[in-house]
Amino acid sequence: MNPAPFSSVPGVLDALVLRGPRAADGAAPDLLIEVPHGATRTEDFSSLAELLRSPLPPSLVDFFHVNTDVGAYELGEASARHFLVAEPTRSVALLRCRIPRTFIDCNRRVDASPEEFKAGKVTPGLMPWITAPEDRALLRSRYDAYVAAVRAASDLLAPDGALLLLHSYAPRSVDVEVDLSIVETLRRAYRPEVEPSWPLRPEVDVIGRGPDGASLAPAAVVEVLRRDLAALGLTVADSATYPLHPSTLAWDHVMRHPGRALCLEVRRDLLADPFDPFVEMRIDPAKVARLAGPLATAIRAWW
Repeated sequence: MNPAPFSSVPGVLDALVLRGPRAADGAAPDLLIEVPHGATRTEDFSSLAELLRSPLPPSLVDFFHVNTDVGAYELGEASARHFLVAEPTRSVALLRCRIPRTFIDCNRRVDASPEEFKAGKVTPGLMPWITAPEDRALLRSRYDAYVAAVRAASDLLAPDGALLLLHSYAPRSVDVEVDLSIVETLRRAYRPEVEPSWPLRPEVDVIGRGPDGASLAPAAVVEVLRRDLAALGLTVADSATYPLHPSTLAWDHVMRHPGRALCLEVRRDLLADPFDPFVEMRIDPAKVARLAGPLATAIRAWW
């Protein structure tokens, strides 16, 4: 499976290219927005789960809903459309992964060690309940197809092109072990009397500092984003939640496009209406629009 750049592949990725009204036909995109945890619908989970032979933990769909980046794609597309209003000669490509990270994570160096994932403060690449060899082969095939498509797309950007690596995260840092008891553990962690005890995350976090503490984020873009979100009463943190780590594929993008890639986390309660961790959430267009304008303005600082 080797998809052409900027083309959708069922069960692997959705691709969309948006062009400004004065953009040249066929011109290379100026901006690539990648959402590697874009499988957010219950159907994304159930359609792939039906193909697997590994014994999955009961009610694993609960973990799927807790741990998927709801609202990230909607924010990315809205920001792209705002950007093209202000930059009518440019174009934007959006790639949305449709492989649930509940099974394999398309923002991980999947063969990294458990110690590397822990150092990066991230969940594993391949989940521990995937035990059947044929499941590993199926998931690895889809993972490889997605990763190849994103890399090919990033290679085809305009010479001064840039990448936005967009994520959303739960409002609180719920520190649990990803093992076969994950659903029971999460249900306990989200009890009304327990949930408020977990640390509240920043509204927005720029994931830009490497393991050595040096920032790899585009300073001009971050400065504009921080300024405009502060006007809305929102905080932009600097790798407060976790670092930019070599166990993630975001690290690869930043290394291959120095100064031209930004990895961003946005809190899900700023996008969902309401935030409810164990169900497929509705994304509020008004909430998305509130953030899309400032994000689009910040993106323009690359040029």
